[in-house]
Amino acid sequence: MAEIEVNWSRTDLIDEAEEVVQHRTKKQKEKLEETSGVVIEEFKENRVNVTKVTVDKQGSEEIGKKEGTYITLSVPTLYVDDENGFEQLEKSFVKYLDEIHKDITIDKESKVLVVGLGNKTITPDAVGPFAIDAMQAENSENPSDHFIMYAPGVTGQTGFETSDFIHALVQKINPALVLVIDALATRGSERLCKTIQITDTGIHPGSGVGNQRTEVSKEVFGVPVTAIGIPTVVDATVIIADAVEKVFRSIAARVQEKGKPSSKLSVSSWTPDPNARLDMNVIKPIFGEWSTWSSNDRLQLFQEVLNSNPERLIVTPKEVDVWITKYSLLVSDALFKWMKKKV
Repeated sequence: MAEIEVNWSRTDLIDEAEEVVQHRTKKQKEKLEETSGVVIEEFKENRVNVTKVTVDKQGSEEIGKKEGTYITLSVPTLYVDDENGFEQLEKSFVKYLDEIHKDITIDKESKVLVVGLGNKTITPDAVGPFAIDAMQAENSENPSDHFIMYAPGVTGQTGFETSDFIHALVQKINPALVLVIDALATRGSERLCKTIQITDTGIHPGSGVGNQRTEVSKEVFGVPVTAIGIPTVVDATVIIADAVEKVFRSIAARVQEKGKPSSKLSVSSWTPDPNARLDMNVIKPIFGEWSTWSSNDRLQLFQEVLNSNPERLIVTPKEVDVWITKYSLLVSDALFKWMKKKV
């Protein structure tokens, strides 16, 4: 039997791919920063962290991502009932939808095919089909002649490649643009259900969980394809690494705080500042050398240890059904607002 190779560090987010290169060696990190093939811009708009990555042919070879533009919008402090956070995220989403499509003309006769990828019966994978449901409900109340909405299901349900269904529709209606909505995988638990990625490079359905299908892209269909993705799952190894990191930082903070007068003023349980700079060497006598490693090095250790086990655990938030509903409505509302602005 052939050995099964598992990619434990799988991610669909472009800026996490850049992190993979950063944590390998100093030489590779410097090489990435110096190459003209990858341009990275990072800034903040209110609570939304924006990362814009432009990759050319040279950069594609450097980081293993397709040539094109990637825009990642993230609200690290977002929680499931955070109306203000979702409003800010939606506002930024509409703005960057407009920016990434600035060279695409949509007139009164133009059609935009919106495809919701994923399995509707598996909640973490259902953001695409649920977004289509939300758009159809909105379209029944405020009709738009521009959108054609379709949720093809997955190959395991239909027996056909999703790409084939979309290709047939593209040939039939000749849209000006194809928008593909899908769930993604992340390698950072802080990104889980708190991020939207927009890219004009298309998408490989199922690639986030190691079930890669035929590509959905401009190269395949001959029309522009924009992928909209929300990370809803993360590898269990990431959760383990994050938990160990929090424990180490908490103990290190307590050891450093112990001798300070301020530690005697607390009248309740003391919580360390997660962003504070800490000297991890203070816990080295307790936990050994690995407690001073970077979080990426520890994650790599867990991945190497668990790589001997072909079973792979994927984790999703317990409120994932609420997150999926929130994002399906957000994507639907944003697309209609963007279309109204575009036309």
